[in-house]
Amino acid sequence: MIRFIENAEERKEISRQILESLTEWFEVEESREQYIRESADQPFWASVDGDVVEGFLCLKETGKETMELAVMGVRKECHRKGVGRRLFAAARDYASVHGYEFIQVKTVRSGMYEDYDITNEFYKSLGFKELEVLPDYWDELNPCQIYVMSLKSAVNTIAARHSYRGAFLPGSVPEADLITIAKAGIDAPSGCNKQTTDVVIVNDPEVLAQIKGVIDPPVAQTAPAFIVVLTRRINAYRDRCFAIQDYSAAIENMLLAIVELGYQSCWYEGHITDEDRICDKIASILSVPDEYDVVCLLPVGKAADEFHAPSKKPLSERVRLNSWQ
Repeated sequence: MIRFIENAEERKEISRQILESLTEWFEVEESREQYIRESADQPFWASVDGDVVEGFLCLKETGKETMELAVMGVRKECHRKGVGRRLFAAARDYASVHGYEFIQVKTVRSGMYEDYDITNEFYKSLGFKELEVLPDYWDELNPCQIYVMSLKSAVNTIAARHSYRGAFLPGSVPEADLITIAKAGIDAPSGCNKQTTDVVIVNDPEVLAQIKGVIDPPVAQTAPAFIVVLTRRINAYRDRCFAIQDYSAAIENMLLAIVELGYQSCWYEGHITDEDRICDKIASILSVPDEYDVVCLLPVGKAADEFHAPSKKPLSERVRLNSWQ
């Protein structure tokens, strides 16, 4: 389990415990002690299995747009078990949610030491790219290799997107951002290009209040904007209708655009389309024509609460090559 550690003393205790077990990578005591001291004040995650701490990772801000993977350590007996990947996924999500555009990490250039070569291959497998080598940053025996990762690539945005059901910060969402999100939705493919999906942007406080008033049990009550997703049941060819697939693709596009722009959201469909038909009440408020159905509500806003990636099954359990076996 990945835990975000709040307590400064616990952070230092965990980092000391792990780093002192990894002297192949952290052999210089002065540097090791500096990592431990600084970890107390940095965003910090630990991988915990029962009473055993398997590893940790902490970040630090190095620029307005950039976080650095300040230090990471995983017990040797836990290597190649996905601990480092899970730690990094939580840290990457944090950086993305807080609006950073890049993560960087400093290591020793490949070809110098076998242990660091293994570490560098791990970073590259996460998606880091070589930026530059600073031969004199540390010393001539340890040329500094800087790797960098963009948090705004499509693949990283997909990995960083998770459903957010918490409170939103006050303040409006710029209309230009809402239009960008809506355009991402209608740019999605549709069966035979029938374009069955439309959206209504809601940012007027009075209209928002009306919609929030009919949602029971209440959700997204602090959201400063909604995107309401509409669909029409139009046959694509013969008697085949792909409206569900069409609006699903549009919603996913918009969810990714929302995260890309620094906001959070959640796909509320079943909550408003159940037997109480909240969707019909929303349609009435928005004067939606009869040929359309309201199928989804997307709140849009800045997250007020901290949240972390949900646990996912290992890739090997869900992705297979060429056959089930």
